[in-house]
Amino acid sequence: MRELDTVGVVGLGTMGAGIAQLCVEAGLETVAFEADPGRAEAARERIGHFLARKVEKGELDPDAREQALARLHLAASLDELAPCSIVVEAVFEELAVKRELVAALDEAAPDAILATNTSALPVGAIAGGSAEPERVVGMHFFNPAPLMRLVEVVRAERSSDEAVETAEALARRLGRTPIVCADTPGFVVNRILIPLLNDCIRVLDETGVSPADLDQAMTLGAGWPLGPCALVDLVGIDVHLHATEAMYTALGEERFAPPARLVELAAEGKLGRKTNAGFFTY
Repeated sequence: MRELDTVGVVGLGTMGAGIAQLCVEAGLETVAFEADPGRAEAARERIGHFLARKVEKGELDPDAREQALARLHLAASLDELAPCSIVVEAVFEELAVKRELVAALDEAAPDAILATNTSALPVGAIAGGSAEPERVVGMHFFNPAPLMRLVEVVRAERSSDEAVETAEALARRLGRTPIVCADTPGFVVNRILIPLLNDCIRVLDETGVSPADLDQAMTLGAGWPLGPCALVDLVGIDVHLHATEAMYTALGEERFAPPARLVELAAEGKLGRKTNAGFFTY
């Protein structure tokens, strides 16, 4: 297992920024690269904002907030990731994009374990972009990363024990609970959850129930902490669609086929909380 001293994060969207926040809060020097400088600065501001809210709630000392922010280093190029013991990539969920990045990290961070944060893509296929696929492992964080405690550590066919153990150790260092699973479509949670959410969404049209009533049925009748429509709005309708399409292609099971209502909402630009409209208005 690698010593965890300096960690890299590539991609500073919602997930990447959340992972970087966890890293700096855990006392890790964090080198973060985002191709769009404006997005990188926005991520730094977002992290600072969430840490400031923790100070306001009495969950973090003001000095600890400043020290955490000082551990966040925005990189101008991938080459600055060279000192990292592990690099977590959280770029756009497209196989070609992730494979290209893994290939670039072969040269930029030749000594690092490469962890890919993917919810539905095969880790082995992503690792195929590397000349050393044994150092590639999956680390599936859940959204929002600073709040969700589970991390699926995904062992691809050629992932080394060192890569898996380092990813587990990082998850624990970040205060998350890791589970190790094989590289199968949807891993553990999404393999179960995505078809279940699809079933819930189809029930909307089959029963004529409203999204609010469906959510109430599942929270009050099944003990869910959050209703299915509110959950898909939180995750992002586009994100859910992308995952269910990938799993439908991989498995061919009808329960993974994208529900028509989701496709319609996405076509209307209603993607959930991120656009202030989805099943509900925000």
